[in-house]
Amino acid sequence: MNRPLTVAAIQTSYGLDLADNIARTIAFVREAAGQGARVILPSELFQGPYFCTTQDERWFATAHPAATHPCVTALQPVAAELGVVIPVSIYERDGPRYYNSVVILDADGSQLGVYRKSHIPDGPGYQEKYYFRPGDTGFKVWKTRHATIGVGICWDQWYPECARAMALLGAEILFYPTAIGSEPHDGNLDTRDPWRRAMQGHAVSNVMPVVAANRIGTEYGLGDPQLFYGSSFVCDHRGDLKADLDRTEEGLAVATVEIGLDQHRAAWGFFRDRRPDLYPKD
Repeated sequence: MNRPLTVAAIQTSYGLDLADNIARTIAFVREAAGQGARVILPSELFQGPYFCTTQDERWFATAHPAATHPCVTALQPVAAELGVVIPVSIYERDGPRYYNSVVILDADGSQLGVYRKSHIPDGPGYQEKYYFRPGDTGFKVWKTRHATIGVGICWDQWYPECARAMALLGAEILFYPTAIGSEPHDGNLDTRDPWRRAMQGHAVSNVMPVVAANRIGTEYGLGDPQLFYGSSFVCDHRGDLKADLDRTEEGLAVATVEIGLDQHRAAWGFFRDRRPDLYPKD
């Protein structure tokens, strides 16, 4: 049955001070909760700068086990206090394995589990294959107190298969923590609008809202300077923007959207008329 859900995307810059980054995020979580948000999304790898612009082994020391990651343990009591769901993006270490992951905190502060980023980019300014293994969890959805949510991470958001898989698993709304901006190999390349359109297309094709949280600002000292273009947003199941921020604005994108749209999705026939028997495997 259709029901409203208020959600928020956090958009800000992050630096080298882990404690400051966590405190900054908690302040925005509190502000979002004060505006009625029940699911609140920080951006990708908010524990520090986006270090994947170059290859430097010192960053492996900043990874932690998922259950005890400082970002997770700091946000757990906040989620419980405010009664909000928070997908927490982290650099995860699992023995000798390293992943770009999200830990889902439910509204009582409990950890529902971990999703590990499936699609790992490797190009100028985004050299993630040096730091992260491809995720081994498969796509997941999470039955939280407020909604059944699907979460992909940054590069995942470009893949219609990722969104569709989460929709087929029962997601009611999709969330994408992100770190994306300039392309060091081509100063004339601006991916902001295609980035948004790809996710708005997921909303339309799967008849569900989408929330994306990106960082802002220019980060120096890690290879070529990287300018992150923000533009975080919430769109509804039609792909219409309900709240968004510009390229430099620090703050929250907060909106109330409709979820639980099973009947509306059935009327469109997107799932009924699928032909997976005809889709190529490669």
